[in-house]
Amino acid sequence: MRRGGAAVRSVLAVLTARIAAVAAVLTGWQLLYLSGWRPSFVLPSPGAVAANLWMQLHDPTTWAAIGTTMGRALAGFGLALLVGTVVGAALARNTFLRSVIGPVVTGLQTMPAIAWFPFAIIFFGLDTSAILFVIVIGAAPSVAMGVMAGADQIPPLLLRAAKTMGLRRFALYRHVILPGSLPTFVGGLRQGWAFAWRSLMAGELVVLVAGTASIGVLLDNAQNLSDMPSAISIMIVILLIGIVVDTAFDALDRWIRRRWGLLVTSERD
Repeated sequence: MRRGGAAVRSVLAVLTARIAAVAAVLTGWQLLYLSGWRPSFVLPSPGAVAANLWMQLHDPTTWAAIGTTMGRALAGFGLALLVGTVVGAALARNTFLRSVIGPVVTGLQTMPAIAWFPFAIIFFGLDTSAILFVIVIGAAPSVAMGVMAGADQIPPLLLRAAKTMGLRRFALYRHVILPGSLPTFVGGLRQGWAFAWRSLMAGELVVLVAGTASIGVLLDNAQNLSDMPSAISIMIVILLIGIVVDTAFDALDRWIRRRWGLLVTSERD
């Protein structure tokens, strides 16, 4: 009972803080609109944007665009997860490979995704493959760095004990290194998703695939028509999707840390 009550209070506290933050933003936005600082067609009111957002959410085209974008996001992030995990595991315990390839992985992580699109468009053309390529090359380094950072935090005594018990190569990775690096690995996944999502949004604005509706296409159409309420509505949709996914990663991170005994709980819990 105490644990359930504490969980309810924690959820209510988070919801209250978020509602207060949203209310503060809307109040500031409304005051800025009433000040006349910009014309209404440049800075629409919260009410006008809310009405447009309601209309957008009742339009099947919007949901088709969201489906296309999320399909690309899941495909690109899945590939980045596979590539990043393999590369990170290969570099985690190999000093030579890490000294040679490690700086390249770090450099790729810091490189802006938008810089890859000229290469991707020339190589793949105006196709979904160009977008997926940039997603993978933007997100995979973060996943790999998460695996390597997690492996670095495994106590050497634990690795020696595992080798004494006969664990070598694949078995060592499966039973010791990957499980031991999981908490840090999830942090790398979270950061990798952020890179993937930003790369995808940039890609859908740059690589307009013919005959395909996506969130980027809707945003580009709103820009071309100077339709600011629609543009802000689509940006709100992008923000909400990002918040939902980040909340899911946060729940996964807390669950793993609790299982690994890394989450401090109160005595009541």
